[in-house]
Amino acid sequence: MNDKDLLHKLSLGEESAFKEIFMLYYQQLVVFASKMVYDLDQSRDIVQEVIVNFYEKRTSIEIHTSLKAHLYQSVRNRCLNYLKREQVIRGHHSNIFEEKKNQHQDFKDLMEQTEFENKIYGIINTLPKQCQKIFEMSRFEGKSNGDIAEELNISKRTVETQISNALKKLRSKLANHLVTCGIAFFIFLYNSTLFS
Repeated sequence: MNDKDLLHKLSLGEESAFKEIFMLYYQQLVVFASKMVYDLDQSRDIVQEVIVNFYEKRTSIEIHTSLKAHLYQSVRNRCLNYLKREQVIRGHHSNIFEEKKNQHQDFKDLMEQTEFENKIYGIINTLPKQCQKIFEMSRFEGKSNGDIAEELNISKRTVETQISNALKKLRSKLANHLVTCGIAFFIFLYNSTLFS
């Protein structure tokens, strides 16, 4: 369903359209928000507020870009408002709000990085179950190959092979992105703990 169809069905109050928007964008918007407010729970709250507000104003809202871009911008604005409130409440870090407000290129970079990470999660979810579990234990939970082998009652060599297979698939599927996102790819694979 394209943006136009989704928005039309949403304006009619069709719950299926709301659910589809939620499923399409919730997770990546939470990742994006967390890069601004550095608090996963708060990021979830912000995204939920944005999506609920979007639904409540579905009959009057005007979108001049894509639905995705509109939601990203809405989350960004709400993150800035949150940071501004925090600045007042805490009475320190006085430059946080202005720095975030003026970082237009950073906003674009964060959005692209979030999209890239979302692609990675999508590819990981297509791996065979054992391969996926081993890869997540290694990269997201930070476990050693030996610990994984012991926990799953398999050989260390099997663990190494499964991780290698997962990395090959990621490199293959993301080949077009690695030129511009190579550093992000490296950081994501070796340091990501957001959903661990």
